[in-house]
Amino acid sequence: MLVRYKIKVFERDLENETEGRRERLRFWLTIGLGAILTGVVAALVLLLARANDNYDRSLGWQAHSLEVISQTRSLDAALARAEAALGRFAVGLQKEDGRVYQQQWGLSQQYLSLLQRNVRDNRKQAELVKKLTDELDARGRQLGDAALSANYRQTVAAISKYNAAGHDAALIRIDRLLSELIRNERAILAERNRLASADRASLNQAILLFSLLGAAAAVIAIAATVSLVRAENERRTARRETLFEADRAMQLEAAVEARTVELAQANDALRSEMNERETAEAQLRQAQKMEAVGQLTGGIAHDFNNMLAVVVGGLELAQRLVVTAPEKAQRHLSNAMDGANRAADLTRRLLAFARSEPARPEMVLIDDCIAGFSELIERTIGDRIALTLDLRAAGLAGWVDRQQFENALLNLSVNARDAMEGHGSLTIRTLRDEEENAAALAVQVIDTGCGMSAEVLERVFDPFYTTKPAGQGTGLGMSQVFAFCRQSGGEVQISSTEGEGTSVAMLLPVAKPEEAAAPASDQAGDQADTVPAEALNILVVEDDQRVLAATVDAVEELGHRAVACANPLDAENLVEKQLAEVQGGFDLILSDVLMPELTGPEMVAQLKQRWPELSVLFVTGYAGDASEVASFGDHDVLRKPFTLTALDQAIRRIGDTRPEGQRLAS
Repeated sequence: MLVRYKIKVFERDLENETEGRRERLRFWLTIGLGAILTGVVAALVLLLARANDNYDRSLGWQAHSLEVISQTRSLDAALARAEAALGRFAVGLQKEDGRVYQQQWGLSQQYLSLLQRNVRDNRKQAELVKKLTDELDARGRQLGDAALSANYRQTVAAISKYNAAGHDAALIRIDRLLSELIRNERAILAERNRLASADRASLNQAILLFSLLGAAAAVIAIAATVSLVRAENERRTARRETLFEADRAMQLEAAVEARTVELAQANDALRSEMNERETAEAQLRQAQKMEAVGQLTGGIAHDFNNMLAVVVGGLELAQRLVVTAPEKAQRHLSNAMDGANRAADLTRRLLAFARSEPARPEMVLIDDCIAGFSELIERTIGDRIALTLDLRAAGLAGWVDRQQFENALLNLSVNARDAMEGHGSLTIRTLRDEEENAAALAVQVIDTGCGMSAEVLERVFDPFYTTKPAGQGTGLGMSQVFAFCRQSGGEVQISSTEGEGTSVAMLLPVAKPEEAAAPASDQAGDQADTVPAEALNILVVEDDQRVLAATVDAVEELGHRAVACANPLDAENLVEKQLAEVQGGFDLILSDVLMPELTGPEMVAQLKQRWPELSVLFVTGYAGDASEVASFGDHDVLRKPFTLTALDQAIRRIGDTRPEGQRLAS
């Protein structure tokens, strides 16, 4: 019995020793496998980071090449515009053409400086830019001689020098250098595109390897878990420790679940990285589209040339016929005025699209405005189109610019008429948009025309985009509607089905009752129709001689006394002279804004240091940004081109705000 007991004890000790060896072996295998996986993960992370950096660097070089191409094209365009302006200056001896020449030549030098900085990393391109700089320096001196002759009104010399410059071989050399710059940069861009594709492929491979590693780690973790659970089950059967083994198995399962969650989070992070890369690629494609922006200038130039042809031709014919055939001269003057008004309207549309044209919002009852404007819409769309007014917003008002709202409504009606080819049904409906926005007023224009395809809908608000035949549309109508809605704090929605029709909805914010009190004083000033109690003494400051003469004549036509000032630096002396010779001095300073020696706001700031109660009216055709508008202070601003009525109303508004009998005093 003793021998048998010793044998059992020996067998049990041997079994325990074997089990201990197995435990140690499993432990060291787990440590080794974890170390290997850690090393592989670290290597793949470094590979992924390097591939990501290479891809980002490739995208940056692609954008750099596109920028060089765009700057080269902009330089070419600025040179062309400068030489064209110089040609007009040499023939017509107009100072405005000379200023345009100086501006465009200076712009070309800015683009040249940008090119010099952007190609300095490429020796070949840098040498081409250096040659181009030398050629442009010589070209600038040559064109400068012609400009100098034109400035001194030496017409024959200016035309001769300009003609010689136009036949100079430097033009061919400059064009070849520009073409070679673009050709070389396109070759560089192609190579960079290839490198970007290769880097992207490397990045994708790294992401794929990382994903495979995660899957392999999950499989290994599961296999290890199964092995450990099986070992624990065997140990539980051998030692009869059911509760302890169950608790340990639960802990292992929790560890597996935590690892699975970590792997899922890593996978989500990789997917997010891929989405960011796709976004970067989309931005790069958008940068490539910017090269097409140059086409916009062609559309603007085409429309303005047509309008200027009508104006210049009509005025020239009127000059010849004003004595011999006054009726024909009057007809040509009417045509010229129509062309000028069309040019002013196009400028307003461009400013409205750019959101640079200042709006004059007022409280407008939308239903009443549409009802009063419907007669003009009916005349515009013709008798073959049935106009239906479905006005359901009685009493609701919008805080909008009335003229811009009517223009937007007319543009939508004209587009609907063209879509229906002059025959169909047009419905204008107003309602409160309760579903989308409880504070929105919807103005819908619904037609039964041909409708639009999905491709046209995507570009319907793009400026200068039109489906009409050449000469029948500027492509600014829908973009003006879009700009009006955004400027008014609303939005525009459009839906269309080919063969069934189109519905355009302008969603405008409903005006609050307290907003109606703000413009009351301004509207009262605009509606005033009484003449001034007495003629005013007005100092007119304008650097352009033609505009100065026209403005002085307009002021005198309105019954006031005008003093002309062609240089803002002379304004202070003229004010002192007026104070010395005329009791009371000037009642009003009417000043341009952008002048070469001194801007209008700067001149007024100097004058107000001596005469703080100075009354000022700014006249400008420049829209400007927020900082420029802020420089006007609380002074009124009249936008060019203006009519006699608009000038009269602006002078009245300022006259009404001045205390009775007050003038500029020393």
